[in-house]
Amino acid sequence: MQLKDVVPWGRSLAEYQAMFDLSETDLGSRILGCADGPASFNAELTARGGNVVSVDPVYQFEVDALRHRIDNVYQEIIPQVVANREKYVWKFIKDPEQLGEVRMSAMETFLADYFPGKQQ
Repeated sequence: MQLKDVVPWGRSLAEYQAMFDLSETDLGSRILGCADGPASFNAELTARGGNVVSVDPVYQFEVDALRHRIDNVYQEIIPQVVANREKYVWKFIKDPEQLGEVRMSAMETFLADYFPGKQQ
């Protein structure tokens, strides 16, 4: 896969838990999320009563600009994943189609929480 720029591509709480082997004790701690991008981790954990502060340069942009960029990036990434599907390990996510669904779901959750989250 080739990307010309850094792209917004968010993950969910479940993915963060698996990626970083986060226990319930870990999730009960105060967490600083660095370079979270449009991940739903903060929104999901905060909804569960967690304490997360996320920082990322992308948070300087308005929600509509982020949504537009996410939509464009999706159109760039998913076809490349489909074309290179044999180079990926499909364990947590079963195929490129599910990858698109999981990522877009996480990013939609992020976008819905973006303004309230910034206010908090």
